[in-house]
Order: sequence, then structure tokens, then C-alpha cells
Amino acid sequence: MSSILKTAQTTLSENFGGAATAAAPTGTHFSVDQVPDQTGKVAVITGGSEGIGYGVSHTLLSKNIKKVFILSISKEVVDGAGKAVAEELGQDKADRIKWIQCDMSDWKHVAKVAMDIAKETDRLDILVNNAARGIMTYQLTDYGVDRHIAVNHMGHVILTSHLLPLLKKTADSGSKVHVVNTASNAHEGVPKDCQFKSIDDLNQDLGPMAQYGRAKLTSILYSKYLNRHVTKEHPNLLANAIHPGVVKTKMSEEDIFEPYPLAGYLMSGGLTPFKKDQFEGALSTLYAATVTDKSGKYICPPAIYEPGSDLANNEELSEDLMKLTCELITEKTKPDSVDKGCPMKDR
Repeated sequence: MSSILKTAQTTLSENFGGAATAAAPTGTHFSVDQVPDQTGKVAVITGGSEGIGYGVSHTLLSKNIKKVFILSISKEVVDGAGKAVAEELGQDKADRIKWIQCDMSDWKHVAKVAMDIAKETDRLDILVNNAARGIMTYQLTDYGVDRHIAVNHMGHVILTSHLLPLLKKTADSGSKVHVVNTASNAHEGVPKDCQFKSIDDLNQDLGPMAQYGRAKLTSILYSKYLNRHVTKEHPNLLANAIHPGVVKTKMSEEDIFEPYPLAGYLMSGGLTPFKKDQFEGALSTLYAATVTDKSGKYICPPAIYEPGSDLANNEELSEDLMKLTCELITEKTKPDSVDKGCPMKDR
């Protein structure tokens, strides 16, 4: 009976907010108050001006981080976030935010943004790859690649690859450096025959939920790839994937109606009383970004290490994914990204 109770507590705390979060099993509790002081540190957060990303940005600023680079499409949203930070934490903390307009599907611009950041700071302690295309219908980008994969995975690989020299430098100086890739338990619903051997594999239309889940699977596979190929040589550089749970965000409140005009009301309204707020939804990210000393893991809220699906632990699938990722990014952006210092051998 105790194991059944623990399983129930774990499931509730991983996915829902309020009392459910507080019901996490002993040894897995984690709160915003437990985030350590971040004095002198620098972070880059994609999608850091709303939802989970804002919960992360706000918390790091409250813990005295030196600088937060927020990559976001909307200046209006970032201005609103900056105003909220100023009102709640003071103008000094708001002035530590540097907003950079960035659409993660525009790979050439992502490369430029990363290079600009690398010129502006001499260290980088935290990289949170959070921006994402949510549960939406199939669409191709101008590069001819499924938009879910292009945004959630490949855009962040380009960003991370260009920032790797700075991340390694910071790690090699003795500081713990954390790369966090936002995944989801939705990865468990990906078809078992999933492959990443060709662009045709990427561009299969699996339907909104599986499309989203597959993109989130890549976040786990990429984290494990970085652990094998980068952490091995730079032990202070840690890469992990996280599941945030069911969070009240624009994605779950508004965007869900794009694929599900009627059923979207269940996600948007029916689940609202059970959803995590942006700070509860940020807990697993904050734990992975500031506390854990492990790498190559899948972390669920509040601070629970989970194995993930069989596909998420398939090393061959991870290698295939990154080989294809390297080939496509090189093909599509070589003059603008790879030839300008993107170390694709580390992906």
C-alpha cells in the first residue's frame, strides 16, 4: 500500500499544483525559497518573459543573479515582465534583464544572437532552453523542417553550440554550469517506431499531441547526448532535461484551441483549478539550473529523477538525432552559423 501511495503522491506532485505539489514524497520537496544565491552569475533563458520562463527569470533575479539574457519574440511581453520585476523586486533587478528579439525557428538569427551574447559577457552559468511550440498542428518552417522540431530542438542546438565555448570556459574555471532543456511527460506518447535517420522521419505528421511529444523527446535525447560528449570532458558542465507539469500558460490557455477548437476547453478551462502557477511550474527547471550535481538526467517536479521512456534512453536514437541535426543545420545555415564558429562536432 505504501508504494501505491508514493506513486500517487509522485504523479500528483509532478503534474499538478497547489496541495498536489506539497504532497511530493519525502526527499523530493523543493521550493523557490531553496534556490541558492546567484550573485555574480549570468543566465540565458529562451522564452523567459512569460509562463515558466518568467517564473525562472523572476526567481533568479530575486536570488541576486548578475545578468539575465531573455530571448523572446515579443518585446511587448518582455516590457510587461520587466515592469512586473521592477514593481516586485525593484528597478535594480529589472535593469539586470537584457531582452533580445529571437524567433527560435530562424536558425541564422539564432546563431547571430548567440554570437552577440558571447561578446557581451565573459561567463555563462545557466542556459535554459525553454521556448517551445506547444500542442499544435503540423507545419513546416521556411527551412522545410517540422516546426516543432525546428523550434524546440534545432534552434536550441544552434544556440547551445555557439555558447558552448563560453559555457565550457565558465565550467573549467571551477563553477558549476547548468544547461536545462525543457521536455515533457508527453514524450511517453511518441510511437515506439520513432526514428531520426532522415528529414522524412522528422517531417511525419503524427498529430498535435504526438508531434509535441516527439519534440520533447528530443530535449531528453539532446541532454543525454551532451552528457556523453561534453560533460565527460568538462565535468562541471551539467546538462539535464525537465518536465514542468501542467502549468497555466498561454500555451495551455490559448494556443490549445488551434489544434482542438472544442476539446481545447477541457485543457483551457476544465483543468485550470489543478494547474501549476508559473512559479510551481518553474520548480524542476530551477532545481536543474541551480542545485543538481547530476547530468544526463530527466527531472520532474519538484525535484524527482525519473527514467523517462524507453525511447528517451535509447543511445542509438540519440546519436541518430544529433547526426541528422548536424547535417540539416550545416546544410541550411553553413555560411551564417557553422562557418562562423558553431562547434557542431559537439552539437
